[in-house]
Amino acid sequence: MSDIDATAIPRGARASVETVLAAVWDDEMFTSNDVMPRVGLTRSTTIEAIDELIRFGVVEELPNARAGGDYRKGRPARRFAFRPDAASVVGVDAGRTHVIATVADLRGRPLARISRELTTDLDDALRRQEVVAAAIDAALAEARITRDGVVAVCVGVPAPVDSAGRSPVRHNEFWRRMNPDLVDTAAPWAPLVRVENDASLAAVAESAHGAATGCRNFIAVLAGDRLGSGVVIDGRLLRGAHGGAGELIPFDHVTGVGSADGIGVHVATWAREAAARGRIGARSRLAGLTAEELTAPVVFHAAQAGDPDAADIIARSARVITRVAAVFGGFFDPERIIFCGAIADSIESALVPARAMLQDEMDLPAPELVASPLGADVVAIGAVAAATESARAHLLAFASAPLTASSR
Repeated sequence: MSDIDATAIPRGARASVETVLAAVWDDEMFTSNDVMPRVGLTRSTTIEAIDELIRFGVVEELPNARAGGDYRKGRPARRFAFRPDAASVVGVDAGRTHVIATVADLRGRPLARISRELTTDLDDALRRQEVVAAAIDAALAEARITRDGVVAVCVGVPAPVDSAGRSPVRHNEFWRRMNPDLVDTAAPWAPLVRVENDASLAAVAESAHGAATGCRNFIAVLAGDRLGSGVVIDGRLLRGAHGGAGELIPFDHVTGVGSADGIGVHVATWAREAAARGRIGARSRLAGLTAEELTAPVVFHAAQAGDPDAADIIARSARVITRVAAVFGGFFDPERIIFCGAIADSIESALVPARAMLQDEMDLPAPELVASPLGADVVAIGAVAAATESARAHLLAFASAPLTASSR
C-alpha cells in the first residue's frame, strides 16, 4: 500500500468509482437502486463502480435479501456495505507538553489511543520527532494494526503550518521546535500525511462533532494556555501563505487584550496576583490556596458557587473575551465563536456577561459565543477527523493493490 500507482483503478472508471464511494461511505447497507439517484449514473455504470470497490476492498457484498430473510418475491437485489475496517487512520495531538495518538477506522471510530506526557525541557527537535513516532507505533500496536494498514496520518501542532506541512522560522524558533518537519515522520510509510495547526484542527473537530455542526462561518478559539484560532469562512478553513491565518500574536497590540495568553492563563495570573496583594477575603473559597492551587478551573468553579472575589476575576476575563470576540467579529463576520480546549468546561460563567457586552462593541451583528462540548480532547478529535477527511478524499488515488484484511 505504500507504493502509489494511479493505475490501480482504470483512469476512465476512476471518476465514477470515486463518486460512488463518496455516496456510500456512511451507509450501513445499500443497493445499486439506493445509490443511482444520488450519483446520477446509469445502472450499469453504478454496478460496475460498486464491483470495482469490492475488488479494491472497501465495499463488501452482503447476503442477498433471500438469504437475509427479507425476500418476498421477484429477483432479490444485491446488497452491499462499506468496510470501515478496510484500512485505518491515525490522528496525533502533538502539544507542547503531551502527545496523544489515536488510531481509528475509516469512519473515524477510535480503535486505540496512547497518551504521553512531555516535560518542557524536551523541545529538542529530534527528540520530539522520536516521541511522536513512538506514540504512533504504540497506538498501532495496541490496535493490532501494522503501518501497512494505515492510509492517512494527521498531526496537530501549536504553530502555524503551511500547505506543505512546514512551519515558518520565527526569531525564537519555538514554532520550528513544535513542528520539526513532523510531516517527514510518517511520510516514508503513510500514503497521506497532513500536519495542521492545533486550533485549525479544533475547528475541524467542531465542524464534524461539536458546536459548529452545520455552521459555515465560525471561529474555534483555543483559549487555555495560549490563544489560537481556526477560522472557517463560507465553509472553508483559512490557512494563509505561511499557515498564519489564525495566529493571534497580534493581540499583543490590542488594547484590552495585551497578549496572546489564553483565558486560563489570565484567570490564574489575576488570582495569584490578588492573593499576593492580600485582596482575597478570608471567607473566599480562594483564601489560603497556594499559587499552584489557584488554577483557572478552581477560580471558575468558585465564581459559579457565588464567591465574590472569584466573580470579580471572571468578570475581568469576560472583558478580555469581549474584546477578542469583537476583533474576530469585525475582521471575519462569523456566525459563531467557539471557545475550545479544557477551559471550555468552565468558561460559560465568563461567556454570559461577554455576550451582553459584545452587543455594544460591534457594528455588525454580534456572533454567538459558545463553549465547545468536546473538552480537552478537541485537538485529538480534530486530528482523527482530518485524517479521515484525507482518506475519504484520496483513498483510491494511491494504492497499487486492493486493500485486504491481511494488511492489518
